[in-house]
Amino acid sequence: MTPYYADDQVTLYLGDCREVTEWLAADVLVTDPPYGIGWSRGKWAATYNPAGHDGIQGDSDTSVRDAALAAWGASRPALMFGSLRAAYPAGWKRMLPHAKPVDVMETLIGACPDGVIADPFAGSGSTLVAARNLGRRAIGVEVDERYAERAAKRLCQDVLISGALT
Repeated sequence: MTPYYADDQVTLYLGDCREVTEWLAADVLVTDPPYGIGWSRGKWAATYNPAGHDGIQGDSDTSVRDAALAAWGASRPALMFGSLRAAYPAGWKRMLPHAKPVDVMETLIGACPDGVIADPFAGSGSTLVAARNLGRRAIGVEVDERYAERAAKRLCQDVLISGALT
């Protein structure tokens, strides 16, 4: 499959992680999957974001999350975020609640075993950026092209910034 974005350390694919399986070759899973809670912004958010928000793809139930985690396997190294409002997937004991900024992701990834980081729910790319900031290789997949584009732009900017400093 052709990557949506790639550089020396990070590869990002556009598609459904149940079909785009390159991420399964990584060594450590670090991800913020759809929680299965049907998230959407309330009416108050229209004041701040008139364009609205359609919600998160695959968040109507836990089937996408559970399929990706079953493909990964509960015995492989993983750090996963989740919601206290949704049941844990079978065989998994803990999830961290909600997405984190890059500096927090750097701290968490820094505590992970060595190897390539996988994020099959890459979103805007915080995990991928954090992995690269730590000198780690990373593979991401994002189903929503709007978020894949945001991630690619963030990753391109980081390459330009770090390249300008060397």
